Amino acid sequence: CSVQLEKTYEVEATILGEMGDPMLGERKECQKIIRLKSLTSNTDIASLARKVVEECRLISPSRLPEVEQLLFYLQNRKKSAEKKEKKQIKPRDLTPFEGMELDEEANINSIDDYIELLYEDIPEKIRGATLILHLARNPDNLEELLQNGALFCFSQFHGLITHYKIGVLCMSIIEHELKRYDLWQDELLKKKKADILSNLKKEYEKALKKYHGLLTKQEQLLRVALYLLLNLSEDTRTELKMRNKNIVHLLVKTLDRDSEELLVLVVSFLKKLSIFLENKNDMAEIDTVEKLVKLVPCEHEDLLNVTLRLLLNLSFDTGLRSKMVQADLLSKLTSLLDEAQRQIAMCILYHISMDDRFKSMFAYTDCIPQVMKMLFDCGEERIDAELISFCINLAANKRNAQIMCEGNGLKMLMKRALKLKDPLMMKMIRNISQHDGPSKNLFIDYVGDLAAQIGLKEEEEFVIECLGTLSNLTIPDLDWELVLKEYNLVPYLKDHLKPGSAEDDLILEVVIMIGTVSMDDSCAVMLAKSGIIPALIELLNAQQEDDEFVCQIVYVFYQMVFHQATRDVIIKETQAPAYLIDLMHDKNAEIRKVCDNTLDIIAEYDVEWGKKIQSEKFRWHNSQWLEMVENRQMDEAEPFMYGDDGEPFLQNGDILERPDLFYSSDGIIPVDGAISPEFFTDFQNGDLLGPHGFPSSNTLSFESKHSVTPARPATAYGFRPDEPFYYGYTTSR
Repeated sequence: CSVQLEKTYEVEATILGEMGDPMLGERKECQKIIRLKSLTSNTDIASLARKVVEECRLISPSRLPEVEQLLFYLQNRKKSAEKKEKKQIKPRDLTPFEGMELDEEANINSIDDYIELLYEDIPEKIRGATLILHLARNPDNLEELLQNGALFCFSQFHGLITHYKIGVLCMSIIEHELKRYDLWQDELLKKKKADILSNLKKEYEKALKKYHGLLTKQEQLLRVALYLLLNLSEDTRTELKMRNKNIVHLLVKTLDRDSEELLVLVVSFLKKLSIFLENKNDMAEIDTVEKLVKLVPCEHEDLLNVTLRLLLNLSFDTGLRSKMVQADLLSKLTSLLDEAQRQIAMCILYHISMDDRFKSMFAYTDCIPQVMKMLFDCGEERIDAELISFCINLAANKRNAQIMCEGNGLKMLMKRALKLKDPLMMKMIRNISQHDGPSKNLFIDYVGDLAAQIGLKEEEEFVIECLGTLSNLTIPDLDWELVLKEYNLVPYLKDHLKPGSAEDDLILEVVIMIGTVSMDDSCAVMLAKSGIIPALIELLNAQQEDDEFVCQIVYVFYQMVFHQATRDVIIKETQAPAYLIDLMHDKNAEIRKVCDNTLDIIAEYDVEWGKKIQSEKFRWHNSQWLEMVENRQMDEAEPFMYGDDGEPFLQNGDILERPDLFYSSDGIIPVDGAISPEFFTDFQNGDLLGPHGFPSSNTLSFESKHSVTPARPATAYGFRPDEPFYYGYTTSR
């Protein structure tokens, strides 16, 4: 066994002058390595120590006892190291590939001998490489192997391997072996059918035994080739070349194998490739997800972990998420929420829950009870971001929300959220509160607790969610007047309508809250008397470029015009109707709908504004025709366009003052200019309604406008009964 001693010493060189005085000097530390190739458990330490001192002039004879003591220590350390290696090295780890069986144990002290074997013939090369490989499998040996100058780092040879196209050769080998695998299976299937027909099982059993032997050798070859390609793919340029040669398809095809060691390697390779869009798209074109889902769950921890991580990378793609759901991954991931892979499984579930199409599917698994238990088990500790985000998404579905509220679910959620002032937990509660039905009625018991949070010096994010939850409670039996008075909310609401008084998100929630409480007649009167309507108009001017603000403020006006007291204030004391007329033609369809319905109510109760509204609607519907008439150049060749005195009919007058030019469904409107309200109310979606309520085919088609007031909605988006209320929605104007 080879052991080395290290002797450290100093060399000092001095240049002397003519008088013998030192002129220039330098001192350098040096090291002398003494290799002992004959140190074994039977070595005579005293004789070996004397030989070392005699041959090394740097060691003084007086230090012979120290040399003996050091050699004795090395001899005993070698024995303990050999015993330790025997215990740590597993037989399976020492023989990963066929043909690498050894009749000796690898020893780090013999590394020089193993390196020398690499320069011998092929059998010795294989033996030396195998022994070094066994040493490298022990982490304790890595540092000493790294320091050995005779060994090399594999990455230094990447360029050489690439130059000689070893990678291309490996890919060709893999492709060829996969084709052979398909042929083997076809032949095996044919023999199985033949044996069934002839009632002879011996031939099939013999072929099956041969098939398994070939399969074992082939998988060893695939492992070696894929390991080499995986290492070469550290260079992204090389990885791109592999992608161009269809490496993804080869790897996905290999997922059909049963060897767990090979599958770990293949899935790891796919995971590395999946971070690039092109590779992900290649995986999406073939049945990658379906094959990966079959590996979940599995008993091999490493294989399960790397498979879930690959699925997590792929779950960022909407189409691949759909394939995961179709392959029944939801139930499989739910079963992993109590195991070591919970974090990764939760992340994949979170990505799936982002899709509205799949939210309802969670109600048919055990997922919701499990995540609720996980929430409550956190106690006062911080909840994982993935867990609470997942719950927020789930709560956006009505059926999921009902399951969450079962038993004492809502009570425990409210208790935790109010105690810890957790804005994310309150956001989850807010999502639950948006659904009509039994779950919304449960919130009556918590209105006081939520209202008490408003006005206190709480974090703004938490107050926003509390306001949003209250705004969702459109419950007929709820006495909003009592809530506003008991918790003195009106001053808070008015103060936070001022532009710049708080963050826009908080101001928006205040507007939505006012819209909810304005459904109550007494609350609307209370708000009108407090001066909130002028404050809303001022806010509308300041936020006129924000569609969300505009829509919610107009909705407040819509709610208030239902009550006589507030309707009179809006019509007679403010310019709100004028703002609404301007917004009739807004680019946002929801704003146009709310404006139209609000103006219809105003027109019904105020004749003067009704005329202005009808005139503007007519002007807008016929704007192109009116513009053509007003801008048309009068030609002397058309005398019928002029009056008796030679002046044009229109001149500088308003086209609306010439009712004889208006068209009705029967032709020209009478010259007295009498226009009945039915002329406008008979239009729906821009088409004149026929006798049975269907659009008449011989009328002009105008822009879509609702003239008939629909049922009173509960929110600004009540005109979209099939769509939930998204409080974060904004569009650019």
